[in-house]
Amino acid sequence: MARLNIPASFFDHLRQGLLGPALSESEVQGCTALLGAFGDAGWPLAWTAYGFATAYHETAHSMQPVKEFGGPNYFFRMYDPQGPRPAVAKQLGNSQPGDGAKYFGRGYVQLTGRTNYRNAGAALNVPLEDQPDLALGTEVAAKVMVLGMSQGWFTKKSCQTYLPAGDGAGDNACFCAARRIINGQDRARLIASYAIGFQEALTAGVWQ
Repeated sequence: MARLNIPASFFDHLRQGLLGPALSESEVQGCTALLGAFGDAGWPLAWTAYGFATAYHETAHSMQPVKEFGGPNYFFRMYDPQGPRPAVAKQLGNSQPGDGAKYFGRGYVQLTGRTNYRNAGAALNVPLEDQPDLALGTEVAAKVMVLGMSQGWFTKKSCQTYLPAGDGAGDNACFCAARRIINGQDRARLIASYAIGFQEALTAGVWQ
């Protein structure tokens, strides 16, 4: 099971680059939750680097789970069965009035829709369908991201498709391709550059 032997080296490297020059308490807390989830899942180096890069991008560098941008009226229009997109609501499993505003996106990679909250909750033994705001907890959000990226929850593409499964480092090409796990090729080159930076920090921290 992968672990950082020298976490201080990892954080020291981040201070010099992606999260520097100072790390806030919330940044450290978020990174620690992610490290725990990646380590518990036995993720190899390249997967871990790309997981960090994804969280870094999707949270606007805060390393804390976020809520989808918008308000109740927007979520009604986008996801509610009584809104203007009932087919989308049905696809998400939003069957009750108010589901659009209840099951909007939350997390490191945003969990959206009643069915996804139910399935993630069952996988983690957490009552996410009844209490969707639990998806904003760092540990829960990190575990959701790990399962989602490794099992293809978000786009039916997974880490196994694009990233080295052994001890080898990822490169720019595989990190660019891996964006398809989350969202097509949106900002793929930028996120790949983040993955390279996190991979360097993980290597400095003796990830094994």
